[in-house]
Order: sequence, then structure tokens, then C-alpha cells
Amino acid sequence: MTKIIAFANQKGGVGKTTTTINIATALAAVHKKVLLIDMDPQGNATTGLGLYGRDRKKGTYDLLLSNITLDQLTIQTKIPGLDLVIASPDLAGAEVELVSVLGREFQLQYALKKSGSKYDYILMDCPPSLGFLTLNALVAASDVIIPLQCEFYALEGLAQLINTIKRIQSRLNPSLNLFGIALTMYDKRNALCDQVAEDVKQHFKDYVFETMIPRNVKISEAPSHGTPVLIYDVMSSGSLAYMRLTKEILKKNGGWQNVSVVNS
Repeated sequence: MTKIIAFANQKGGVGKTTTTINIATALAAVHKKVLLIDMDPQGNATTGLGLYGRDRKKGTYDLLLSNITLDQLTIQTKIPGLDLVIASPDLAGAEVELVSVLGREFQLQYALKKSGSKYDYILMDCPPSLGFLTLNALVAASDVIIPLQCEFYALEGLAQLINTIKRIQSRLNPSLNLFGIALTMYDKRNALCDQVAEDVKQHFKDYVFETMIPRNVKISEAPSHGTPVLIYDVMSSGSLAYMRLTKEILKKNGGWQNVSVVNS
């Protein structure tokens, strides 16, 4: 059964897109068939994989608001086993257009069900807001992963997002599961990072992944080269952390056997 995971956080700059594309890359590296759907009009997941929405007219917008099928929109990336549905420029207008659509919260769910699936994992990179694009992703998803920056203000936004997830569970998608919270941009030299991490772990306990993604120069450089950090510098501390995080995801999903991850 396909695992459909939305990566969501209404706060920007928390490493959400970076986490999505690197986990997608790591899953593909262990021979999982992966599709990444770029739900963010900024298109950072698209450019982060070396593709550019302005060069193609069809993407997530068409998946939500036309009869074009998923198979017609998927693009094979340079990473074997990883396909992409790009964020085309038209996606910026989707929030407004969805307002007048009957069943607007279910458009992505309809599209995915209609297409069937040949993928082990479908990952969705949501925009940094709780509008209709994020809502569509959460309604279509089986699970949600929350990337959370290790800083004080991130905690305030987390409470709002958790409440949104609860409302969606009660009204629109009762099978939606909080799969985990991934702590990002961790700096062991900063006492506040440790305090935030401790507070989140204390409150959310087993929902928090053990692996924390560090602040790392290579992670910051990789998007400008249109490639995940796992490809840009596989032995960097950021790459190794994303591999460990992916192993945790696979283990939690019951598919971690025979997966080798370098420890550091």
C-alpha cells in the first residue's frame, strides 16, 4: 500500500522542502519507488531537484484543477526511482480558484485515487501556510511529518498546526496520522536549541524522531546546485543525518530491513 506523506508546517524557513527532497532521495536510494508532489507555489522542491516550473506548463495546478492524470504530469528526475510533479507558475492562483470548486478540500485525494499508484511513497511538500493547498495535501495524506526548527517561535506555530491536524482528522480525513516531528537546523553550540528540542520531546514524546538535522553548510549550498545534499555531498553531516532520519521512517513503517546507514 502506498504511503502518502505530507510534509507540513505553516512557518517558513524550517527546512521543510530540504527535508522532503532529501528523504525522497534517500528512499529512492534504497530502491523505493517515490513520487514527490510540489504543492508550494514557490516551487522550491522543483528547483531543488534541478527542474524549473517556468520551463514546463503542466504540474500540480493541473492535477488539482483539470482532468489531466497523474501519469501525464510526472517527470522522471535525475535520481533513479524518484519522480516529480512540479509546481508550475499557475499554482500561485490555485488557492483563489479552489474557493469556488465543489469538494475543494478533496481535489488532490480524488486525483490520486483516480490515477491509482505505482509508488511505494508519495511525498508532498506543502506551502508555508494553512490554505487550501495544504488542506488538500492533508486530506489526501495517510500521514503527516512536521519539520520543526529548533527555535522558540517554532513552538508557537506547532500548537496551531497540531490543532489543524486534529480538526482535519475529525471532519475530513479520520485516517490521517501524525507520523512524526523532525527537528531541523539543530546547533549543538546553542543552548536554546537544546532547550527547544527537550521541550518538544517532553511534550510529544514518541512522535519526535531521534535524529535531529544539524545546521550544515552543505545543506545550505545544495539547492543552488539544483540537487539534494545527499547527492551534493553524501558524506556531509547533513547527508548522514537525513539517511538516519530516513531509516527511522522506514523502521516505523515496517520496511527498514537490509537498509544500511552510515553513523556519525
